[in-house]
Amino acid sequence: MNHVNFYAGADIDRVGEKRRDTVWFNGLITANEARVLPVWRGKNMVAREPDANGVFQISWVSPEQVAPLVSKDGDVADALYLLGEREDGIYFTVDLSAIDDPLGAWPELDAAFAGLREIGAFVDHADGAMLSYAKGLNHWHSRHPFCSDCGAPTNVGDSGHVRVCSSTDCGVTHFPRTDPAVIMLVHQGDRCILAHNKRNKTPSYSTLAGFVEPGESLEEAVAREVMEEVGVRVGRVTYHSSQPWPFPGNLMLGFHAEALSEDITVDGIELAEARWFDREEVRDAKKNGLILSRPISISRRLLDEWVNETV
Repeated sequence: MNHVNFYAGADIDRVGEKRRDTVWFNGLITANEARVLPVWRGKNMVAREPDANGVFQISWVSPEQVAPLVSKDGDVADALYLLGEREDGIYFTVDLSAIDDPLGAWPELDAAFAGLREIGAFVDHADGAMLSYAKGLNHWHSRHPFCSDCGAPTNVGDSGHVRVCSSTDCGVTHFPRTDPAVIMLVHQGDRCILAHNKRNKTPSYSTLAGFVEPGESLEEAVAREVMEEVGVRVGRVTYHSSQPWPFPGNLMLGFHAEALSEDITVDGIELAEARWFDREEVRDAKKNGLILSRPISISRRLLDEWVNETV
């Protein structure tokens, strides 16, 4: 496998073949090595301060510590979602969003809830993937308490990886959803197109991106999005790699796209600005006062490899 993008590479066995076994699942909860990653209103629980290396560590708790917050009888099976197994433990996550101050129950922990946008660049690669996984799974559950077919409540199944309609007349099974989006570096010779998105308050520049539409191939999505956003036609489109993007539940599919035209017309809807940048201008971004996309993003990886002429 090539270099794994950030937010991927949790190095965990998701044990998909065992998830339907409720006896097995309940046994995992009581295991000594069981660990739970709490998520609260879209934020993950980590150490309040980074360690000596500037890295934020995940703040794990046990199922016993979670029980008083989610259950009157101490049964946490319906509240925990299984992430998977590693050699050093069994991992779960739990959504504590309904509780105003979950940290009040654990005064012994020097922990805090933090958003991945704030701390993502300051966590270990494998931990970043675990935080992304937990955040995405909890987000999906929070958005699907009811069946989209009939409106009846849904129940959790398969150790937290399925929701099943409670209506005997319906019974539809719902699976976690990930929305695919293409992200592409458009270039022509020693120039590439970078843009500033209106939603980004920081005056930074990134590659173009957009969601894949129904009935559309990934290559078609690349060409359409580039034309819609900057009015440039593209020819050859080549796949690079992918990245889970937990904001809130996307999969970014990275591409290089060869520009066939040059004139840029900004859409005015999503983008505030877009223009051509020379390779040397991007290579010396810091000296030129140019702010690029986050180092942990696939956008930056596409750009860095192009700048260093490794693609």
